[in-house]
Amino acid sequence: MKNQFTRKFTAFILMMMSCIGFFLAGCASQEGLGPVSGIESYLKALANKDSAQLVNASCADWEEDALQELRTFDAVNVTLENLDCQEAGQDVNTGLVVCEGKIVANYGNEVLEINLKERTYQAVQEGGEWRMCGYR
Repeated sequence: MKNQFTRKFTAFILMMMSCIGFFLAGCASQEGLGPVSGIESYLKALANKDSAQLVNASCADWEEDALQELRTFDAVNVTLENLDCQEAGQDVNTGLVVCEGKIVANYGNEVLEINLKERTYQAVQEGGEWRMCGYR
């Protein structure tokens, strides 16, 4: 009787540990969907000159500004170098993100480097996703 109880108890503990493991794995995958991923998606779309993805990565209030930013890179080759973003806190419903790296715009003989560190990016949740919504 005692042996049967021990086996059932061990099976219960193993099942609970598995459930906790699945729960923690789910939480970890949700972290990648936070404000940082929204800002990174925006910056990658900007560098790739992907207007559809850029608008998708922008909040409704920022879409026109996003397209204006994209137009500034129309005649140049653009690369995104050493992108590394971190969450810098939250302000009401806004996630704040700071990034390392730079956008390099090559105008032929001229190269412009835009240091991403000079801005704090704002992201808001819209449609269940974090989206770029301005600078500070």
